[in-house]
Amino acid sequence: MKKAIVMIAMVALTVTNSYSQSGLSTDNREKLFFGLKIGANYSNVYDSKGDDFVADAKFGIAAGGFVSIPIGRYFGIQPEVLFSQKGYKSTGTFLGSSYSMTRTSDYIDVPLLVSFKPIENVSLLFGPQFSYLLEQKDKFTGGTITSTQEQTYTNDNIRKNTFCLTGGADLNFGHLVFGVRGGWDVNNNNGDGTSTTPRYKNMWYQGTVGFRF
Repeated sequence: MKKAIVMIAMVALTVTNSYSQSGLSTDNREKLFFGLKIGANYSNVYDSKGDDFVADAKFGIAAGGFVSIPIGRYFGIQPEVLFSQKGYKSTGTFLGSSYSMTRTSDYIDVPLLVSFKPIENVSLLFGPQFSYLLEQKDKFTGGTITSTQEQTYTNDNIRKNTFCLTGGADLNFGHLVFGVRGGWDVNNNNGDGTSTTPRYKNMWYQGTVGFRF
């Protein structure tokens, strides 16, 4: 993920220099934009009870759309709808044999972000996110055995979701948007006005490239 962030920063710096040298830089902080983005998550889970659960992070797809709604020059709101893959990898030994397990969880993520735009090309974002689980796939490999389990989830109750917090920054250059952010699960909304705290929570970093119009 560090390499991805460095690559995004290098591309953004190149675009900034080209943009400045061309004399085309324009302050668009008070304009309404719609956009599409695509990128990757680097996700893992952590044990909220602090026990000795150790897992390795894995990559997944992140893609979707967003709307940048200005509230004056320096503030705005940015709702998004994203297809987002999260999960983790784990390895161990059982009865003298090594095994590995990879979990991939497909979500629809709906971040509702507040945007602070201190300068022309930078938007700082933070806010809640509501995540809806679509599908979960577990792939287990041990010795000569490989098995995959898939489970699809249906949810007609918009109040039933995982409540998360997320924040980061967008670098905006004309129609191009380079984004980096991180997020973590907080609790599960059960759809009936109650909530529970999951023991194992997702946490992730996300890097994206977008086009706004």
